[in-house]
Amino acid sequence: MSRKALLTIVAVIGIGLALAPVAFQMFSRAPKGAAMLTDFKPFMTTERLDGFQKDIGEIDSAVREVDTKAVPQLHATDPKHAAGALASYQDLQQQWPQIDSTMTDLLDKVQDNLGNYQAMAALPSFRLFPWFFVIPGVLMAALAIAGLLGALPPQPTRIGLAVIGIALILAPVATQMFDRAPKGADMMSTFKQIETPQKIGQIQQYFSTMAVGQGAIRNDIVPALRSSGVSQAALAADYPSITALDADWVHILNDMTPMIGAMSDSLPRFQAISSLPSFMLFPWFFVVPGALVFFAAIAAGAPPQRRPDTPAEASVATDPVAA
Repeated sequence: MSRKALLTIVAVIGIGLALAPVAFQMFSRAPKGAAMLTDFKPFMTTERLDGFQKDIGEIDSAVREVDTKAVPQLHATDPKHAAGALASYQDLQQQWPQIDSTMTDLLDKVQDNLGNYQAMAALPSFRLFPWFFVIPGVLMAALAIAGLLGALPPQPTRIGLAVIGIALILAPVATQMFDRAPKGADMMSTFKQIETPQKIGQIQQYFSTMAVGQGAIRNDIVPALRSSGVSQAALAADYPSITALDADWVHILNDMTPMIGAMSDSLPRFQAISSLPSFMLFPWFFVVPGALVFFAAIAAGAPPQRRPDTPAEASVATDPVAA
């Protein structure tokens, strides 16, 4: 292939690389991905995720204690007032198995993806990603066009293109993208089941039910138990889970409310970043054009085959006996 054809191909590759962020709407979507990672950062630690699991476990213990001990006692000692005391608690009582299952499954999935989140967050900032395509693409196209027009001698053109090609090939290696990008893809796949309007709405509703239920335990059930003859000391001794939930509820609110808020706020950001091509492909968006440009630069420097000047020379070149 002629040098002109090779440089033309390189110019096309460079223009394509520079326009890729426009085609993928990366200038608007990638910064939203960076914002999403920032939103999740305070919650994506082992300590914080363990804390969320503990919060759900504490509510579960209190609900079980109400159902297995407080409710039977109230019905036995004060059946007339038991129904009234339990009225506002019924939603939590009825919905808790589903709430517990859904929230535990959600937290398990998030915790399982902690390493994937950390790998994704360790990549270069998403705000810079569009420029990783634009800058080498523009340089590549400019060098190739300059070589085609004769504005740059062949040797500097070839060297410049070879350097850009090597840089593109090495970029995913330097940023550990072959390891981190697939983990990011795994996290995005899992979060697609979580970051949906339906799921976020469900979790918000569950949290409201938990808050109303805890209020019923504190304001209705505990006073009813006291009215039935349970002393404060006996309440703490016989109902430790209810007592613990009451003491820790403000902490649980302060722990879980920001997480649910972050999930809601990040929904449009997640949808934007998930609209980009799979993260598993990103390393190859650098390696493939880099390899093509590098080999084109090498091929452009190969000396052209000399055509025979006379028929006699052609005969000598092709006749093994004459040779």
